[in-house]
Amino acid sequence: MSFGEYVRSQGVTLCFLGIGGLLLAVFLLFGGAEIALLAAAEGCFLLVVLCWLAGSFCAACRQLRQLQQLKQGLEDAYLLGELLPPPTGAVQRQYYRVMRAVSRSAIDRVQAAQREKEDYCQYVESWVHEMKTPLTACSLILANGGDRDKLRRELRRADNLTESILYYARLRSADRDRVVRPFSVAAVMGEAVKSQMELLIAAGISVTVQGDFTAHGDDKQLTFVLGQLLVNCAKYCPGGKVALTAAAGTVTVRDNGPGIADYELRRVTERGFTGRAGRALGGSTGMGLYIADQLCRQSDMQLTVSSRLGEGTSVRITYSNLTKL
Repeated sequence: MSFGEYVRSQGVTLCFLGIGGLLLAVFLLFGGAEIALLAAAEGCFLLVVLCWLAGSFCAACRQLRQLQQLKQGLEDAYLLGELLPPPTGAVQRQYYRVMRAVSRSAIDRVQAAQREKEDYCQYVESWVHEMKTPLTACSLILANGGDRDKLRRELRRADNLTESILYYARLRSADRDRVVRPFSVAAVMGEAVKSQMELLIAAGISVTVQGDFTAHGDDKQLTFVLGQLLVNCAKYCPGGKVALTAAAGTVTVRDNGPGIADYELRRVTERGFTGRAGRALGGSTGMGLYIADQLCRQSDMQLTVSSRLGEGTSVRITYSNLTKL
């Protein structure tokens, strides 16, 4: 910052000081002061103003140099607001509080973005490892004559994993990708069962579908969510029974599997939570119910899980915007 720029920035203050100098001259002149005294007083006044201007300019330059040094020493410039020295002036303190608030907001957003990036990288890494299982199985099946049913089952697993990571990537842009329209829930339940038929047959699970209503939303998202629930049924309750029902704006998926312990039930929709059953089976990312729950939250739906050990698990998906048939 040049001295001329600083003088221009102090233009209002200098104008008032100039008016004050003129008033002093007028007061002395009408008071009968001699010209020499008047000149000496005006000279002293001008000298004081110039000293104040030079001193304040030096102080401002020193503060700017300190800020530049702080900025150069920071790897992330948005942290500068946390290191600003507290000012002394009342107006400057207000600016200081605003800058601190802006800085903290920027830090929170950056930290959230970093956590999201780390979570995404971790999920992609686990997804790659899990994806190797069906691909390896497909290679072994083909090397041993190519059983069609087994091959279709492994391809379905690979397709489910691919769909999961696609929906996970779309969570941040769900509003842009979602197509809202009225649809029959019965048709969506049938499509979800059909899409997971290979896994359900291999697990020896019998499925019943009952009821219908018209919902307003993205039918593909509901198909994905129901598919994830059926995949969990195939994984955790082989040989069991699953009932899909639709009534009064609620879709329910109920199984007669081993159930979920109370201390784990409140965490089943947390990101990466696999639970005791998931750890025992292995190869679980704990992302299926998390993605399903996040999609429901973004689509005016509520996903609720209830369960009792030894009696099975029930998952309800409730729509807030629907028209009953």
